[in-house]
Amino acid sequence: MTTVDSPAAVAVPRQPGRSLWLRFAVRRLTSLVAIFVALLVVAFLIVHLIPGDPAVGLAGANADRADVERLRHELGLDLPIWHQFLNYAGNVFSGHLGTSFQYRQPVETIVFNRLPFTATIALAGIVVVLLIAIPLGMLVGVLTRGGRRSWLDTVFGMITGFLDSVPGYVMASFLVVVFALGIGLVPLFPPAYAPRFGAASYVLPVAAIAIGPICTISRVVRRETAVVLEEDYMRTARGWRLPSLTRHLKWALPNLLTSTLTLSGLVLTGMIGGAVIIESVFGLPGLGSGIIKAILDRDYPVIQGMVIVIGMIAALVNLLVDVLLGLIDSRTLGGQHV
Repeated sequence: MTTVDSPAAVAVPRQPGRSLWLRFAVRRLTSLVAIFVALLVVAFLIVHLIPGDPAVGLAGANADRADVERLRHELGLDLPIWHQFLNYAGNVFSGHLGTSFQYRQPVETIVFNRLPFTATIALAGIVVVLLIAIPLGMLVGVLTRGGRRSWLDTVFGMITGFLDSVPGYVMASFLVVVFALGIGLVPLFPPAYAPRFGAASYVLPVAAIAIGPICTISRVVRRETAVVLEEDYMRTARGWRLPSLTRHLKWALPNLLTSTLTLSGLVLTGMIGGAVIIESVFGLPGLGSGIIKAILDRDYPVIQGMVIVIGMIAALVNLLVDVLLGLIDSRTLGGQHV
């Protein structure tokens, strides 16, 4: 009779070789380049769908036709669209995102002045989601294993389902009314964005962006935990009377993370776009309010720069999730299970 050295011997993969990681790196680098080129094309074309002529707005109400045409020539808007694209692509690949029509400043300066606000909300939200959703889902899955405490499973499903259905901007408004304006527990972001308010001013925006994804991912983790706990190696672990923490953290957690992180990558990517909306509710001077103002001003270079930056941040978040998946299970790298 054959014995096994550990109850999870059949479930935990060995570490992938260097060649597997090298192929993964080449494939993902190629994917990032393709995403960047696609964003470049989309960002350029999308601004031409905005109605109106930016030169008319910049010239002012009293400008005559000659002034408008002169301004169009200065901005390069009188060139054929293919010529404008080649100029724009050349600038981007040389590290220059263009010059703002409205402020006559480099777009990269405007973007990176606003980026810290959006990045802080998005990245803090992602960390909060993973730190809360995975333990919460596992805890409910363990407590309700085998049909135990069905009331807990029902209540958990109802609460998370309801909170997950609330749009982010509605949740943000609710949090402002209750916790900032109502009981004054947390400060709103000050109009002057004074640094003395510090991290406390980010509490409500991060909560608003994280509550929905926490509910989504914790429900997935609960379901995956229920499946993993019924696997043969987990029954063996219980039969060996291994400590509960050892069973759940060493054997169950790595095996449920693969499918969980696969879905989480999509959810966390969506949080980047959510941060752009949420910061507008709280009046943060991030990319969200910046891109809205740029659209109203028809400031093409700023719109294009922000679209590219937001898109690349989302792509990098997906890449990070894929790397974590590869560390957990080498099969997700696209090679054979080794």
